[in-house]
Amino acid sequence: MIPGKQYSPDEILRVVWSRRALILVSFLLVTTATIVFAGRLHDRYRAEALIVTTPQSVSQEFVRATITPRSQIRDRLPTISQQILSRAQLEPVIRDLNLYAALREIAPMEAVIDRMRKDIAIKVVEGSESFRISYEAAETPLLAVQVTERLARAAVETNVRDREVLARETSTFLQSQLEDARRRLVDQEKRLEAYRLRYGPELPNQLASNMQAMQNTQLQIQSITDSLNRDRDRRMLVARQLADLQSEQFTTDVLPAGAGPASAIAAPPPDASAAVRLETALAELRALEVRVTPEHPDLIRAKRLVDDLEKKAQEEAEAKPGTRAGRIKPLTATEIAKRNRVKELQSEIESLDRQLAKKAADEQELRNTLHGYRARIEAVPTRESELASLTRDYDTLQSQYRTLLTKKEDSKVAEELERQQVGEQFKVVDPPRLPEKPFRPNRPLIDLAGAAGGLALGFGLTLLLELRDKSLKTGFDARLVLGIPVLGLIPMIVTTADRRHAHWRRAAFSLGLVVMFAACATAIWLTFRI
Repeated sequence: MIPGKQYSPDEILRVVWSRRALILVSFLLVTTATIVFAGRLHDRYRAEALIVTTPQSVSQEFVRATITPRSQIRDRLPTISQQILSRAQLEPVIRDLNLYAALREIAPMEAVIDRMRKDIAIKVVEGSESFRISYEAAETPLLAVQVTERLARAAVETNVRDREVLARETSTFLQSQLEDARRRLVDQEKRLEAYRLRYGPELPNQLASNMQAMQNTQLQIQSITDSLNRDRDRRMLVARQLADLQSEQFTTDVLPAGAGPASAIAAPPPDASAAVRLETALAELRALEVRVTPEHPDLIRAKRLVDDLEKKAQEEAEAKPGTRAGRIKPLTATEIAKRNRVKELQSEIESLDRQLAKKAADEQELRNTLHGYRARIEAVPTRESELASLTRDYDTLQSQYRTLLTKKEDSKVAEELERQQVGEQFKVVDPPRLPEKPFRPNRPLIDLAGAAGGLALGFGLTLLLELRDKSLKTGFDARLVLGIPVLGLIPMIVTTADRRHAHWRRAAFSLGLVVMFAACATAIWLTFRI
C-alpha cells in the first residue's frame, strides 16, 4: 500500500472488482465446507417435561405439616438438581436404556455420567412454582422421551421419599426430645418430692399451722408452769406439816417431860442406845429434807448416818430381845393417828415429787417442741426461695413437655399425611412428547454463518493483498510517491497475442469456476444424501 494513499468509493469498488475471483472462490469454498460440516453433524433430539408443585390437599387448619415449605421453587432447584443428577439416579438409567454405548467402551462410568449431565437441563419457569427437565439424545427421538420420563419420575419419587424421610426424622427427633423432657420432668418431680418430704414442716404452706401450733405449745407450757408452781407450793405446805408432826412425835417419844420445844432436836447422851440415836437422826433427816435439796451434802450425810444407826439398832434388838420388849410401851390412839398422818404426808410428798419431775420433763419437751416450731417459722423465707426456684424449673419443664407432646402428636399426623401422599407434592403436568424435528444442529443458521465467513475471508484476503501491493496504477499514485507533476499518461498497448492470452485466461477461469461449482454442489448433494 502506498503511504498516504486514500481510497474513495470508486477506488474501493475497483479493488473489489479486481479481486472478484478471490472473493468468489473463498465464498464458495467456505460455504461448501460449512454445509458439508453441518450436514455431517448428528441430529440431536430434545424432550422435556413440566413439573409443578401442588399444595397440600388437606387444609393447614386441620393438619399442619411438619415440613416447612420454602418460599420459591428457585430456592429448591439446587437441591433438586443435585438429586436428579446424582450418580445413584443416572447410572441405572444409562444401564437400562443402554446410553452412550460407544463411550462406555473407552471411558469409565464417571466420564459417561458427566457426559449425560451435560445433556440434561433443569430450568425454573419464571413466575410460577414449576420447573422443566429436558434431555438431549443423539440416537433417536424415542430415547429422549424415555430418558426424560425416567428423570421426571425420579424427581417426583425423590421428592416423595425425601418428604417421608424428613417427616419420619422430624417425628423421631420430637420423640427423643419428648423422652428427654419426660425424664427431666420426672427427675424434677422427684427432687421436688424429696425436698417437700425433707422440709415439709418448714414450707410456706405450713406457716399458719406452725404459728397455731407454736401458740398452742406456749399455752401448754404456761399451763404446765402454773401447775408446777401450784405443786411446789403444795409440796412446801405438806413438807411443813410433816415437819411439825415429826417434831411433836419426837418430843413425845424421846425427850423427857417438861422439855421445851427449843431442845426438840438436842443431841442424845453419849451412853444412849442405837435406837435413841436413830430417832434423833431421823428427826434431823426430816428437818433437812424440808430445808435443803436432795443433792445437798448434809442431807446425804444424814441419810448415810440413818442407815448405819438402823443396822446398829437392829443388832441391839437381836442381842437383847427380852429387855427391848420390856422397854417398849404400847402406843396410844393419838400417836397411831399421828404416825398414820406422817405416812400419808410422806406419800403425798413422794407423789408430788413424781408429778413435779414428770411436769418438768413435759415442760422441757414442750420447750424443745416450741424451739422446733420457731426454727420452722424462721426457715420459711429460705424454703420459700428454694421452693420457688424448684417450682419455677418444674413449671418450665412441664410447659416444655406439654409443647413437645403436642408437636409430637402433630408430627404423627403429618407423617401419615406424607405417607399417604396428600401433602405438598411434585406433579408432571406436561409429560415429554416425541420430538418432531431435531433440536440441534440448526443447519440453516450454520450455513448462513459459513457463507458470511466465506465472504469475510474473501474480503480479508483482498484487504491483505491490497495492503501489500505497492505498485503505481494512476497518475495520482505517481504524483503522491514521486512528488512531481505528471505531464502525461501512456495507455497500455494491447497486442493480438495479449488479447489471445487474456481470452484463454478468462476461459480457464470460467472453466475452473464451473468445476468448482460442480464440486461444491456434488459435495453438498452427497452430504445430504448420506
